[in-house]
Amino acid sequence: MPITDDFGQGIQIASLTDQPDAGKLAKDITNALAQRGTMRFASASARAATLVGSAAPVEGMETWLQDVNRLDVYDGTSWVAVSTGASAWTTISLASGFTQNGNSNGNLQYRLLNISGEESLQLRGAVNRTSYPGSPPSSYVINSTALPSAVRPSTLRTVLIPCSDISSDRIALKLDVQTDGYLQVYGFSSGVKPPWVGFNGVIVSL
Repeated sequence: MPITDDFGQGIQIASLTDQPDAGKLAKDITNALAQRGTMRFASASARAATLVGSAAPVEGMETWLQDVNRLDVYDGTSWVAVSTGASAWTTISLASGFTQNGNSNGNLQYRLLNISGEESLQLRGAVNRTSYPGSPPSSYVINSTALPSAVRPSTLRTVLIPCSDISSDRIALKLDVQTDGYLQVYGFSSGVKPPWVGFNGVIVSL
């Protein structure tokens, strides 16, 4: 009769009194270890096609999806994203009137971030603006091209961002990360014409 491992993980190991069967011994151990390690699949659809029947997912199982570089865990009902691999920073194309590297903070960039299974948009960098009209509009759209759909929030996200106190009666502005992929900054006026606006530390849930 098979015995189990010393760590209580239910891994079946043939006992010395069992009929010799090297193939069954290896398969029992391999199958048990595979579902307790991190399995790799090309995609979620490849995983779904493989983990069926006797190989159906069990609670606590982990998988790595190679197409999206994501670690998932099975909670007993469904697959839940735990984390993603490193997502490259991408420079955002700016609208007319704005230039990159405001206040030497680097270019305005974005990346997809995963925090405990919650996908988010992260921004960094800052932009310059060297001139404003005498009475500027209350808001400006910063990017000339919409962010990709993969990093657009499902609803409007509003956060505070810093700005220069030079030529400005305030040191913070309002940023709307819009569902259409555009970044709109509010708070400009005849008394608020900052030469730079920062985006470091901005993280919004998607």
